[in-house]
Amino acid sequence: MSLHPARPSDFSRRAWLRALSTWLGLQGLDAAAGAHEAGTGGTPGPAGAADGLGLAGGAGQGAGASSGDDSVRAGRTLRFPRDHGAHPGARIEWWYATGWLHAPGAPPSQPSHGFQVTFFRSRVGLGGNAAGGGAPPTGRFAPRQLLFAHAAITDLAARRHVHAQRVARWSGDEALPEAHAQRADTGVRLGAWQFSRTAGAGAGNAAGVEYHAHLPAPEAGLSLTLRLRPTQPLLLQGDAGYSRKGPLPQQASHYYSLPQLAVQASVTMAGQRLQRAGTGWLDHEWSDELLAPGAVGWDWIGFNLLDGGALTAFVLRRADGSAVWAGGSLRSAGGALQVFAADAVRWAPGRRWRSPQSGADYPVAWAVDTPAGRFEVTALLDAQELDSRNSTGAVYWEGLAELRRPGGERLGLGYLEMTGRSAPLRLF
Repeated sequence: MSLHPARPSDFSRRAWLRALSTWLGLQGLDAAAGAHEAGTGGTPGPAGAADGLGLAGGAGQGAGASSGDDSVRAGRTLRFPRDHGAHPGARIEWWYATGWLHAPGAPPSQPSHGFQVTFFRSRVGLGGNAAGGGAPPTGRFAPRQLLFAHAAITDLAARRHVHAQRVARWSGDEALPEAHAQRADTGVRLGAWQFSRTAGAGAGNAAGVEYHAHLPAPEAGLSLTLRLRPTQPLLLQGDAGYSRKGPLPQQASHYYSLPQLAVQASVTMAGQRLQRAGTGWLDHEWSDELLAPGAVGWDWIGFNLLDGGALTAFVLRRADGSAVWAGGSLRSAGGALQVFAADAVRWAPGRRWRSPQSGADYPVAWAVDTPAGRFEVTALLDAQELDSRNSTGAVYWEGLAELRRPGGERLGLGYLEMTGRSAPLRLF
C-alpha cells in the first residue's frame, strides 16, 4: 500500500498540495496515527572522527564532508558527526534502535522485554530537492519531506506486543519546533516524539556520547524513554559504509551500525512503569532506491552476540522467495570485521506463523548460512507484527529473537525483520 493518496493527472500543483495537506491532517504537524496491540498467539572510526570511534569530533575534510552532499555512491567517505544527521537530498532515510531489557538481578542474557524505535524521513518529490520540471512549492510549510516514527514494546512474560506510530509533514526547515530532522547530527522530532544524539563535556571520548529517545503514546497505553550509550566503534556496513542492495550500483545505501549499546530504559505499559537496563543496537541508513526491480521485500537480522561480537545478515526477496541480493557482516568481540558477499548468505525458512490481523504468513524460525557459519534464528514471541498503514504504509514483522548454534547454545539476542509478506513493500 502506498502512503500517497491518488494523484490524478489533471491535478494542478496547488490542488495536489491541498489534497496532501488535507490527507495528512490540518490539526497540526504531529498527527497521532493509531496504535495496535497483539495478544498471545569493528572497524576503527573513520578518519576525521576525533574520538577514534566515529562517535564524536570534527566533520573532517574531503568528499562527503559538505552538508549539501547527500549522494549515495561507492567511495564516498562518511564523515562524523555530519553523517549522523539527516540527508534530505536522499529519497529515504531511517534511524533504527532495537534491543532487549532485563529485570533487576536477572542475567543480561535473559530478557523480559524487547523494544523497537524507528524514525523515518522521506523526500516526497515536491520540494527543492525534487527532480523533474516545474517550480517547487514555496513557504515554510510546503511538504518537501515526510517524517514518520514507530515505537514498539514486546512483553515476554505477558506474551504481548504493543506499538504506536506518528506521521508529520516537514518543509525542510530545521528551525520548525514541531517536526524536523537535523543535518549536523542526529536530531529528529515529531511533536513529543524525539530521537537525538548528544556529546557532553567528554565529547572527545565514548563516555561523553549518548542517544536519547522519548516516545509517549497515551493512545496505546505506552511510553518509552531510552538512553543508549555506545561501548564500541561504529560498524561501517558493506564497503566502508556503502552497502549494495541489488545488482546495479545505484541499488545501494549508506549504512552503519552501533552494536552492543548500553541501555537504560523507562517503560510504561498499561499503567505500570518499569525501570530496566539492557543491550541495544542502532542502525542509520539512507538511500535513493528502496528495492531492486523484482524484489517485494527483505528479511534482516541484527544480533548482539553474548561474547561482544555483532552479526548482521539480510536478503532481498522475490515473490517466489528467491534471493535478488543478500549480504551482511560479522564483527568479532576483538574488532575483526568479515563482510559477506551477496552469493554467500542463504536463508532457509522453518516454522511459520500467520497473522490474524493481516493474514500475512511469516517464518518465525530460520536457518541462516553465512561465511561465518550456520545459525538458527527463532522469534521469542510469534505475534510481533506492526501494521503501519497509517504512517509508512507497510505491514511488517519486527521482533525480538534469539540466535543459536544449530541445535545448540544461545549465541546472542537481537531483532528479526521481515517485510513484503502481506503485500509488496511500498514505503511512503
